[in-house]
Amino acid sequence: MANTILIGAQWGDEGKGKIIDVLTAKSDIVVRSQGGNNAGHTVIHQGTKYILHLIPSGILRRGKVCVIGNGVVIDPIALVEEIDGLRKLGIKITKNLLISDCAHLVLPYHRVLDEQRELRKGHAKIGTTKRGIGPAYGDKAARTGLRMSDLMQPVLFSKKLQAKIRENNSILTALGAKSINYREVDAAYLKAGEKLRPFVGNTVVYLHRALQHGKEILFEGAQGTFLDIDHGTYPYVTSSNTTAGGACTGTGVPPHRMDLVMGVMKAYTTRVGEGALPTEDATLANMLHEMGREFGATTGRARRCGWFDAVATRYAAMINGIDELAITNLDGLDGVDPIKICVAYRLNGKRLDVPPSDAAQLAKCEPIFETVRGWNRMTSQTKKLAQLPLKARDYVNRIAMLTGAKLKIVSVGPTRAETIIL
Repeated sequence: MANTILIGAQWGDEGKGKIIDVLTAKSDIVVRSQGGNNAGHTVIHQGTKYILHLIPSGILRRGKVCVIGNGVVIDPIALVEEIDGLRKLGIKITKNLLISDCAHLVLPYHRVLDEQRELRKGHAKIGTTKRGIGPAYGDKAARTGLRMSDLMQPVLFSKKLQAKIRENNSILTALGAKSINYREVDAAYLKAGEKLRPFVGNTVVYLHRALQHGKEILFEGAQGTFLDIDHGTYPYVTSSNTTAGGACTGTGVPPHRMDLVMGVMKAYTTRVGEGALPTEDATLANMLHEMGREFGATTGRARRCGWFDAVATRYAAMINGIDELAITNLDGLDGVDPIKICVAYRLNGKRLDVPPSDAAQLAKCEPIFETVRGWNRMTSQTKKLAQLPLKARDYVNRIAMLTGAKLKIVSVGPTRAETIIL
């Protein structure tokens, strides 16, 4: 399979966890390169649902090594809880997990700051998960953050933590929030740090040695293209680079060692939180929610839903250099007829073939749709592309053509077995 970057080509929640799980069968190592425990990947295997937040999905397969790279921000307590939860489900976690010593920490004051900032924005809120991810990345950029390497040095960590809590408590008090108790945080984080110590090290060196030995690596992205801090619908974005380039900076693996970029997209469009969604459709959203679909793995929030947006995915293909496509949730449209596809936008009377970079302008864009017939048949039992209803085949080929990349995978259900590989 070579070294593959797998990214979301929409606003996140595209079903990457399942596709990663499928691709991991042919990979040796799975690496998470950015984001924090604000992301969630859901994988269903043999009737058990696994919800992963920080640990790469490859942890569910024996013989695979999972790496949390330097570009990830880690809440140590949440990570320990995730490890414990997986172990209770029978997943062995020993030498198959590595954590970068350069990864930054999410601390309690980050979470409170996240919540307070969101509350004060009122109607202008971003819709964050309030997990402290943005403030943690803010400290990283300001060069004042604490890292896993600090946590591995208890005396140094405690000294740095005390100074940071003192500084942030003055801010929290000014905001009217409760101050953070240093001793409680110090004790809890040092305890978590000791549990994580066996996994922490220089993951850059590990990955380069793996490359030298011909190991095949899968780079797992969190969120999606239009939540990228640079290329997304700013400010309604996350705080990291969710696009393909983030896989390099977030792991220390250079671009020329990457062989393939696979983009994952739903057969329709969803997003969580605030911000423009040009193809949003309340009727489609209600139908999907009534089916029990489109609720966040991390927050449980109902996702906003709309028709497939080829303008967005075409731009995502450009930014990421997408070579191959994985289309997920095709079965969600099994009973929908007709189906709309957004092929362009209209803004102030002008046709646009790429989305505007300004969020206010994007919110004013009107979708230009083409309409196709639905297939009105269940697709979840399909094993080969040729077995799909003709209209379903036409549909996936059409959205692949509009996106501008080769169709490689079609997912017709949440389990590994419900996957068509071309």
